[in-house]
Amino acid sequence: MQWKTQTLRGQLVELGSAIRQLNQSGLDSATAQLLLSRKRAELEDLIKRGRADARAAQMVRPQRG
Repeated sequence: MQWKTQTLRGQLVELGSAIRQLNQSGLDSATAQLLLSRKRAELEDLIKRGRADARAAQMVRPQRG
């Protein structure tokens, strides 16, 4: 899951850069902005699921004794 998070973060950086370049050139960046929003949502979902999985793993740990 960590590689997926890193991949998404890299894509977000690239998209942000592309949007800035499009805006500086006076071109429409709506499509890139939409894709950036979708990737951000995907990353947030992945992070939330990772946290939920970690909490569930803590609850299931066997007791020592």
